[in-house]
Amino acid sequence: MTKIMAVNAGSSSLKFQLLEMPEEKTITSGIVERIGMKKSVFSIKLNGDKLEETLDIKDHGVAVNILLNKLLELKIIASFDEILGVGHRVVHGGSKIAESIVLNEKEISYLESIVDLAPLHLGPNLTGIKAFKEVLPNVKHVGVFDTAFHHTMPEESFLYAVPWDWYERFQVRKYGFHGTSHKFVSDRCAEIMGKKPEEVNVIVCHIGNGASICAVKGGHSVDTSMGFTPLEGIPMGTRSGNVDPAVVEFMMTKKNKKAKEITNILNKQSGYLGVSGVSSDSRDLVAESAKGNHRAQLAIDVQAKRIADYIASYYVYMGGADAIVFTAGIGENAKSTRSNVINRVKALGVEIDEERNDCRGVERLISTDESKVKVYVIPTNEEVMIARDTLALL
Repeated sequence: MTKIMAVNAGSSSLKFQLLEMPEEKTITSGIVERIGMKKSVFSIKLNGDKLEETLDIKDHGVAVNILLNKLLELKIIASFDEILGVGHRVVHGGSKIAESIVLNEKEISYLESIVDLAPLHLGPNLTGIKAFKEVLPNVKHVGVFDTAFHHTMPEESFLYAVPWDWYERFQVRKYGFHGTSHKFVSDRCAEIMGKKPEEVNVIVCHIGNGASICAVKGGHSVDTSMGFTPLEGIPMGTRSGNVDPAVVEFMMTKKNKKAKEITNILNKQSGYLGVSGVSSDSRDLVAESAKGNHRAQLAIDVQAKRIADYIASYYVYMGGADAIVFTAGIGENAKSTRSNVINRVKALGVEIDEERNDCRGVERLISTDESKVKVYVIPTNEEVMIARDTLALL
């Protein structure tokens, strides 16, 4: 029995899950929120109960110490020696890291050199890694990268048609994100179908507040909707998805704002929120739409149309697809979104069974028996994927 800690460090949060491997059993999980603010919140789940405390946690180092000492206090572990590995979700591995790796000084130094590729996420990821390494110096720390799964994309998929030195000197290219989720879900889909990953083509729709679509051909990512940053692709909770780049300069002039300010609006005030003017939460939009709010329904439909565009494009690019999978918060729980999307790709011979589709957060086939492409709901589990990769590198 091996205990592995899966960690996801954000700018002011620290999510964690302690797993028993290789059984992939969750022993405990939790989150530290509002790190660096007054009244930080620490919560942990154990045996179905949720314990919560309000504390002042000044930084990630303090959060890590509180978390690990709580594991001892609650007798979840008898000593830190029981934790044999810590897997860290890292948002970006740049152009060099194509798989999960052990995080030694050389690797951490490289990640520090590419922080400007994902400043909002990579900085906090590194802070969490360093905090855990300080408290658990004798444990192997593994980086599991959102971008790694997409390193199998061919050049024609990841290159932008921009001056060559932008790519060669500044690494401007499509990287893609949510790779850990796309890999877990596509592998699980193949397993459900009784096949090996290399025997199936799967289109994965990871739809949450952040959302991306991925073409997985024979177990490998060959294209994905997110790009140089997570802003590219389909509209999301607060992100615009694809827009004409000239819009940035146009709105800078009209609003008398800097490029950074316009990019911030495209990241944080667009998508569901920007179109609807109501909320970035799909549940709120569904409720408002039921009341006749046209813009709320429009926000849903704009996203559904773009998802359908990607599904159709990837279907053709891969020479067909065996399955379409919905995952993540909206994909797993919003039956209306799934129907909205699949009904737009009926020309591919895909049919949804509305009775089967009436489900939330469960693994299920939701297409009809006659559908030429199977459609599944498969809950993602990035923590399990992180733990698997960490165990493999022990």
